[in-house]
Amino acid sequence: MNMPKHDTIIILDYGSQYSRLIARRVREANVYCELYPWSASPEKIMGHEPKGFILSGGPNSVYDKDAPLLPKYVLESGLPVLGICYGMQLLCHSLGGKVAFSNRHEYGPAELDIDETRNDLFHGWISKEQSDLQIGSRDAGRVWMSHGDKVETLPPHFKAIAHTRNSPLAAASDEDRGLYMVQFHPEVAHTIQGRLIISNFVILICGCKADWTSEIFIKEEISELREKIGNERILLALSGGVDSSVVATLVHRAVGSQLTCLFVDHGLLRQGEAEQVLRTFQKEQGMQLVAINAVEEFMEALSGVLDPEEKRRIIGQLFIRIFEREAKKLGEIRLLAQGTIYPDVIESASRDQSVAHTIKTHHNVGGLPENMKFELIEPLRFLFKDEVRRVGESLQLPPEIIWRQPFPGPGLAIRCLGEITWDRLESLRAADAIFIDELAQADLLRHETQQAFAILLPVRSVGVMGDGRTYKEVIALRAVTTDDFMTADWARLPAELLARASRRIVNEVPGVNRVVFDITSKPPGTIEWE
Repeated sequence: MNMPKHDTIIILDYGSQYSRLIARRVREANVYCELYPWSASPEKIMGHEPKGFILSGGPNSVYDKDAPLLPKYVLESGLPVLGICYGMQLLCHSLGGKVAFSNRHEYGPAELDIDETRNDLFHGWISKEQSDLQIGSRDAGRVWMSHGDKVETLPPHFKAIAHTRNSPLAAASDEDRGLYMVQFHPEVAHTIQGRLIISNFVILICGCKADWTSEIFIKEEISELREKIGNERILLALSGGVDSSVVATLVHRAVGSQLTCLFVDHGLLRQGEAEQVLRTFQKEQGMQLVAINAVEEFMEALSGVLDPEEKRRIIGQLFIRIFEREAKKLGEIRLLAQGTIYPDVIESASRDQSVAHTIKTHHNVGGLPENMKFELIEPLRFLFKDEVRRVGESLQLPPEIIWRQPFPGPGLAIRCLGEITWDRLESLRAADAIFIDELAQADLLRHETQQAFAILLPVRSVGVMGDGRTYKEVIALRAVTTDDFMTADWARLPAELLARASRRIVNEVPGVNRVVFDITSKPPGTIEWE
């Protein structure tokens, strides 16, 4: 795929859990960026004709034996550079400054005081005195520290531009060369004015045009799709999730009836989803959609299977076999559209380069086999999930598609713990629908909870209904708030809402007599249970 013709910032990843957040903050400033391992080839990086570099944080010390290095081309390019945390220490170390080795880790909030208010990195910074009036908070200067080593002596030509109580060199710059470094993490939400710092770097210092918008992306992508597809037919596996839905709409806008969508109903979807997919894309959007009812095949294959990894394997392999079987019925089609998004690309690159620590297992169904010989078309491979949603809004897709709660590829199979039966799936579907309905009615579904769902546990508990005792299964409710899904906290939902959801589930869902609420953060837990 050709790279977008926009001003580009390159972020070099040194293994920080926040690296993706840096990329998202740059994109939020409407500036295009790409995230690469620090060891990526100079030819690949400079082929983007970048306007500047950001060096991420990371878990290493610059004094480690195999510490990641600063590639020569970064400084030789003469382009602006922003080093964050380990990126600051690496920049300092490479330019002749001194980094102090420390066994102590400074982690948590700190108050940043600006020493050079005219420095472009802090242009528009709201001071303590202004904060109450402008943002209604006395925490305007709060930044987030997460480091071991720290800069002790600046390199020649650098000057300190900000400090905290424990870090006299919390930020520094050599403005003549466009080199900047900060000890804290401007990309995280805990740094109140962090977005301002990143925006200032990419727009004021690097001179990037803020032209990376969903409308421009749609216009350029449709033009590129028409050029790539030409007069050929193209196939898409449509799940009804926001990624595949946006891809389907983009490709359909580009080439119309040349697109055929395959929708495999495996019986593991949430309540009403199969019907909604058919209604939205077949009737409302007018797409050529082939719906395959494969419920019995999946139920038979999953009968008696308890292990979650075995469930994933069975579902993935069976999905591929059914997709391959149905695709052959459509005749010769060479092109396949997929809803690959940028985090998938980053994860793949990180695994290849062994840069980032693996934090989660992937919940999606595996990819299609190589012997199927499709040429992949991936219109969203440069976008984050929030950007995909903005594109969906610009394409005027229904809100229930755009804001659909994230859903694992194996579907309810990994939320129905224990044996999968049709009755248990129906109970889980009903409980999940009640929980989502209560969240929607309370207007807590879109921004206050980034993911919410029900889990059916293979545990029976004693209950009392009417005059009799019951012995039925347990539903767990899960709702989290998160900025990037790398970490997450449990949502502090109103007690009244949980009480209503629990009461409705126990009264309306057969086979369930108890409801619990999961208050585990990630880490140490994961968002999904299996």
